[in-house]
Amino acid sequence: MALLLDTRFLLRKVKDLRCLTPRRNRVKEKWAVTRTKHPPTSLALQHFDSTCSVQLGQLWPSVRAAMLSERKYGALLNNFSHDAVLANLEVQGCRDFLGDTDTEAQPSSEQEPEVAADEDAGGASICKKSDVDGQQLSPLRLSPHIKCLVFPRGDITRFKPARPDVCGLLGYYLMDAASLLPCLALDVQEGHNVLDLCAAPGGKTLALLQTQSIGFLCLNDASVSRTLRLRRVLNSYVPKPLLTEEKLRITSFDGTKWGDIERNTFDRVLVDVPCTTDRHSLMEDDNNIFSKIRTGERRRLPQLQLELLMAGIEAARPSGEILYSTCTLSQIQNQSVVEQAIHLARENHGIHLQVVDLRPLTHMFRKTFHFAPNLHLGEMVIPHLAANFGPIYMCKLRRLT
Repeated sequence: MALLLDTRFLLRKVKDLRCLTPRRNRVKEKWAVTRTKHPPTSLALQHFDSTCSVQLGQLWPSVRAAMLSERKYGALLNNFSHDAVLANLEVQGCRDFLGDTDTEAQPSSEQEPEVAADEDAGGASICKKSDVDGQQLSPLRLSPHIKCLVFPRGDITRFKPARPDVCGLLGYYLMDAASLLPCLALDVQEGHNVLDLCAAPGGKTLALLQTQSIGFLCLNDASVSRTLRLRRVLNSYVPKPLLTEEKLRITSFDGTKWGDIERNTFDRVLVDVPCTTDRHSLMEDDNNIFSKIRTGERRRLPQLQLELLMAGIEAARPSGEILYSTCTLSQIQNQSVVEQAIHLARENHGIHLQVVDLRPLTHMFRKTFHFAPNLHLGEMVIPHLAANFGPIYMCKLRRLT
């Protein structure tokens, strides 16, 4: 009997010890909660591998490697700042790519027999390509006020953050230098009324203001939060007297309805549409449009882009010019959207458009950027390890009626 009691006592002690001893069982990680099986960046890469490999062919491996590497930036100088920013950046080895152009390489009627000389209504000599494609080759006029500095080819040195001057204005704005090309291609002249239909976050807006030629600038973005960000950018770079309603207007309307708001009004219209933003989609899971919950939004992008471009075409006055741009390699979001817009403008609105050839721009800046060869419509900067800018697509339209 005593032995039985001792045994029960020992078992009770063992049980108590087991309760006090921490469990060492391995707990399997719950991937469904802690880790995304297919992160958006992975889905984006799969998508680009399947589409861009067909679109770019042998170019895709090098473009792919560049897009997965650290991108290069340019420093857009702020003419409204009082600091000697230019000299400081040049000491660091930067150069103004706008001042280092390949003017001798621009196409001419002598170099290309299929291009013939003609005169416009004002008597200015222009060059026209054959009537087969209906494109027009015009001289590119650069604003002397815009300067954008970049590090040499192959140099991925990062720019230091800009510091405010005595007036609180920052000396330069960091951006993909290729993003400046649509602003240059827009060819803003003295006194022009300009509409930037999708203006936020503000880099292209700042570039347009640096021309110091705009008569009136209308900035719109459908997102109120992005419009607030645009205002903060402008306040950091532009003196308050230049931000008055007489010179500049900021709105948050639905850009696709702009044709109903102001029709046949603007000399120049920039339509820098929302897109898949290829670099961000490959590098950042946060706010990535390839996230599964944004699949519907991504699929609707081409239709949204078409509606925005159509609104920009309607907003431009006859003889006005529209610049369509994206930061994607996608042919569906680039050339296809422009082709549809040209057709719909003619069939539904009686608006005839002419595609303006941007080859002068690509030849002028081929020392700095790599351009996709043989695009049938528009021009595109493609990433390259030695000059890791882009992608930026742009196509310029002139409204004839």
